Amino acid sequence: MSCDKSDVKIIPGKYNPNGSAPGSSNSKNGGATGTGSDSTAATGFFAPSDVAVDAAGNVYVADYGNNRIQKVTPDGVVSTLAGTGNAGSVDGDGKRASFNGPTGVAVDAGGNVYVADFRNNLVRKITSTGVVSTLAGTVTNPADSTNTTPSVFFGPSGVAVDASGNVYVADSGDNQIKVVSPSGVVTSLAGSLNAGSNDGKGAAASFYNPTGVALDASNNVYVADFLNNLIRKITPAGVVTTVAGNGSIGNKDGLDTAARFYFPNSLTVDAAGNIYVTDDINNLIREVSPQGQVTTIAGSGLAGSTNGQGINASFNDPDGIAVDAAGNLYVADANNNQVRKISPTGFVTTLAGSVQSVSIRRINGPLYYHSGIGLKHKLQLKAISR
Repeated sequence: MSCDKSDVKIIPGKYNPNGSAPGSSNSKNGGATGTGSDSTAATGFFAPSDVAVDAAGNVYVADYGNNRIQKVTPDGVVSTLAGTGNAGSVDGDGKRASFNGPTGVAVDAGGNVYVADFRNNLVRKITSTGVVSTLAGTVTNPADSTNTTPSVFFGPSGVAVDASGNVYVADSGDNQIKVVSPSGVVTSLAGSLNAGSNDGKGAAASFYNPTGVALDASNNVYVADFLNNLIRKITPAGVVTTVAGNGSIGNKDGLDTAARFYFPNSLTVDAAGNIYVTDDINNLIREVSPQGQVTTIAGSGLAGSTNGQGINASFNDPDGIAVDAAGNLYVADANNNQVRKISPTGFVTTLAGSVQSVSIRRINGPLYYHSGIGLKHKLQLKAISR
């Protein structure tokens, strides 16, 4: 499947993905301080796409629709770390820098934040002092089949960073997992331009629109293989295996290939090696044990924003996920415009943000978006190909 800007049509008066959405931050629980005629001005997030958490419990949010990177303190105070809100690729001081659809975020031990700047085809870095630079990539048209430079990304979606400062990138449009060195050198760890689900080493393996990456303590990389409905593992040597799922769409717990997912979007790994997955269309949070046992830990399966214990809670398109040292999970709940928190006992609360009603519908083929929707990969928007 192929999808580009020409396939996306905007309902008049609603959010334009090539521009910016009203909405601001710098307030408790995401309440906006900005103004605007769109109803998104009532919330501090607009389709938050990913989250990362630092050692102090601060949560960093890839605020896709607002073209910003937001920071949420442990008590729910939201502020803008970087981004003007206008789409662009300007480096510099955080409040003057710009992004274009940031979808992935990671933070290292030094407080540096790394961003998958999806629509710019860049990987960006924000220092602990708030200075934005471009680590790798070029703002170009990667759909040009003659452009095979390894440093060019095509819809980078998820990022993770190791202790040495290497950044792992889910390069969704290229169906590859790439590594960016601290100096900006890009190499391919696994996958090829051809979509598929083959296990194997390096380029012999294949993915189909991978959207999330996470690292364990041994630097194994775990991949949310979005359109394959699989969870994959890549060793440091580049050997790819399938951890859970069998490729079929569904909602089923079970051991490794007996489990089913419906567009797994993002994932994170705790110190014990448990993998936590945002199961996008199922509106569930799933856990994969080191033995490959998949269980549902939160979400009823119905779209909603209810807080509560485990499966009594509800999500609406959970996109990103992160885990802290205490075992708390943080979820970018995209269509609820919220950041949610799941305690180690499975109780779901809202850390920041407020709900805005959103919807998406397909009319005679093209995709039509209502305000509030995360354009990141709804209905295979990101099933892009060269």
